[in-house]
Amino acid sequence: MSEYAINLIWDADAFVWIATSNDIPGLVLESGSFDALVERVRYAVPELLELNGLVRSDVPLCFTSERHERAYA
Repeated sequence: MSEYAINLIWDADAFVWIATSNDIPGLVLESGSFDALVERVRYAVPELLELNGLVRSDVPLCFTSERHERAYA
C-alpha cells in the first residue's frame, strides 16, 4: 500500500472532527481541533497497524477532510 487514507469529517452536532479509515482497522478518533486530530492520528496509526499485524517503518498518510455548513443571510 502506498498511502493509508484517513477520512476527517466534521460533526456539526457534536462540534468535533472525527477520523476514520477503511485502511486501518480500529481507527476512530475525535477532537474539537482539526490540527490536534491530525496529530492524534499520526501517533495512533503505527500502534494500530502493529496491533493488526501490519507493521511498517514509515507510514505515509493521506488526509481527506469534509465539512458541510450552511450560510445564512
